[in-house]
Amino acid sequence: MGMFFGGGNYYYLILILEAFCAIHCIRRGTQQKWLWMIIVLPVIGSIYYIYSEILSNRNFRAPKINVEAVINPGAKIKRLEDELRFTDTFANRVKLADAYLEAGLTDKAIELYQNSLTGAFAENEHVQAQLIIAYFEKGMYSEVIPIAKRLYKLPQFARSKAHILYAKALELADQPELAENEFKLMKGRYSYFEPRYEYGMFLSRADRSDEAWQIFTDMLNEQSQLSPVERKSNKVWFAKAKDELKKLAAERKTA
Repeated sequence: MGMFFGGGNYYYLILILEAFCAIHCIRRGTQQKWLWMIIVLPVIGSIYYIYSEILSNRNFRAPKINVEAVINPGAKIKRLEDELRFTDTFANRVKLADAYLEAGLTDKAIELYQNSLTGAFAENEHVQAQLIIAYFEKGMYSEVIPIAKRLYKLPQFARSKAHILYAKALELADQPELAENEFKLMKGRYSYFEPRYEYGMFLSRADRSDEAWQIFTDMLNEQSQLSPVERKSNKVWFAKAKDELKKLAAERKTA
């Protein structure tokens, strides 16, 4: 092990890391689950143990990554298609439809979602929310709006992707006042960064650049008050807000 890691101080650091994790898991009574991994794979096992058993207890959450979907999305879809042929159930239809939507096969996803909304599952919330996403991607805004209205009173709808797409669909269906009302409902300090960014974009499209500037500026000013996890999970919206501020600043110079 010392030769593999180049010898010297690395060897002792590995021993210290391994000992720390071993003692920690013994004290917590989880040695049967973890000790073998720490001993057999001292570096990888120890790092994974720290991430799973120590950092996770401090409000960190390991990201859920579908390895199969990342490495070979076609294989995942083929497996789910085979499962559906073998057992045609609501759960299998929805899993395959979700995979189709994720892979950009939106027409296939819509067909499966529509066929799933029958009987006891006619009002299924997940399928309806996914249909909102699929219809929006296809530019079928008139289909988005009635589904969103059915889900509107559900508590989980308020902060959902479906709510954002509902607001955008209202704008694209020539109902800007209603769209703005929905965007305003999704405002809030130190949260709601995606809908706030989308509201800023709505204002920019409406030639209300001063209001858009304020929204993007407020978003960026709040970064320093967030936890590292919150900053990381919203970094894409901060980056987009920063890009929009640059565009608005350039427009002001040329005006």
